[in-house]
Amino acid sequence: MDDLTLQQPHRRRQHYNGTHPHTYAEKYKELNPEQYPETVKKVIAKGSTPAGMHLPIAVEEILSVLRIKPGENGLDCTLGYGGHTRKLLGALGYGPCGGRAADGSGHLTALDIDRQNMTRTESILRREGYPEKALSVRYLNFAEIDRAAAEFGAFDFVLADLGVSSMQIDDPSRGFSYKKEGPLDLRLDASRGITAAERLGVMTRDEIAGMLQDNADEPYAEEIAAAITTARKRGRKIETTTDLRKLVAEAVMKAVSHQEGLKKMEREELVRSSCARTFQAIRIDINQEYESLYALLEKLPEVLNAGGRTAILTFHSGEDRMVKKMFRQQYRDGLYEKIAEDAIRPSAEECRRNPRARSAKLRWAVKASE
Repeated sequence: MDDLTLQQPHRRRQHYNGTHPHTYAEKYKELNPEQYPETVKKVIAKGSTPAGMHLPIAVEEILSVLRIKPGENGLDCTLGYGGHTRKLLGALGYGPCGGRAADGSGHLTALDIDRQNMTRTESILRREGYPEKALSVRYLNFAEIDRAAAEFGAFDFVLADLGVSSMQIDDPSRGFSYKKEGPLDLRLDASRGITAAERLGVMTRDEIAGMLQDNADEPYAEEIAAAITTARKRGRKIETTTDLRKLVAEAVMKAVSHQEGLKKMEREELVRSSCARTFQAIRIDINQEYESLYALLEKLPEVLNAGGRTAILTFHSGEDRMVKKMFRQQYRDGLYEKIAEDAIRPSAEECRRNPRARSAKLRWAVKASE
C-alpha cells in the first residue's frame, strides 16, 4: 500500500489553560493549518500569518517575470512552506487533484537547509498529490545550485526567496524573534554551526559593532556592542532572546536619554527597530547569508539555459544592493541580456493582507541567448 494513503494515528491535542491557546506549542489549529482551513482564512483575513505557516509573497509578480511554460526545468532555491513551489508547479501544469497531481510536464527541484520544515513541507506536498516526476526536494544550501544542476540539468527558470519563513520566526525554540522568549539560536540549519549565543560569546566589541553596521545599518551599533561586551565581562548571561532584547533596549535608551522632546512611544519604537535589526544582523552573520547569496549570484549564469530567467526576492537593503550590483556587472559582462531596471515591490493590497511583504523587493534577469 502507498504510504500516502495510510491514515495518521489519532493523537490527542495538548490541553491548555483558559479558552484560547497562549503558547506556540498549544496552537494546534495553526500548527496544522491544512486541517483547519476555515481558521486559517479568518487569521489571514485579519492581516496576520497563522503560526506554523508561511504566505508566499509577490506571487503574481514572480510568475510574470519567470514566464514559465509546461515542459521546462525549474529550481526553487527555498522550499519553505511550499507556497511559491505550488505556484511554480501550477505554471508547469501540475496541480493537486483528489490526492494526485493533474498531468503536467517539466520538473521542479526545491532546496532547503531546514531539515525539520523541509521534511514537513515535502510530506504535505506528497499528500496533496505532487509526485517525484514533478517535484524533487533536496537538502542543499542555495549556494550549491551547481550541485542541483549537476543532478537535474541546467534550469530554464530559478526563483530565490531570501526571506526567513514565518514558520521559523513564529517558533520560539528557533530564537529568530526578539518578541518571543526562547534560546538565542538563530540558525537556519539547526544541525550545523554555532548558535547566536555562542557567537556573541567570542566576538570582540569592534566585531559586534561592525557586524551590526554591515548587516543591518544599525545606528546604535557602537552602543549595543559596548553593552553586550560589558555585560559579558560582568558575568551577565546572554543565552536567550530576552537576554539580548533587554541589553539592546538598555543600550538604545541610554543613547537617546539626552535627546529632548522624544515621546515614550518614539523611544519604544527606536528600541523595537534596533532589536529587529540586531537579530537580523546576527542571523546573517552566523548563517553566512551574504556569502551564500554571493555564491548563488555568481553561479546563476552557469546553471541557466540560454534565455533562462531568474527572480530573486530580497527583504533588506544589504541583500538588494548585492543582487542589483551583481546583476548589473553580469549584464555588462554579457552574461545576461536583460535585467530589471528597478526593483518590483508587492502591491499595497498584498502588504495590507500580509505585513511581512512590506520590505520585499523583486529583481530579475534573463541569461543571454547563445
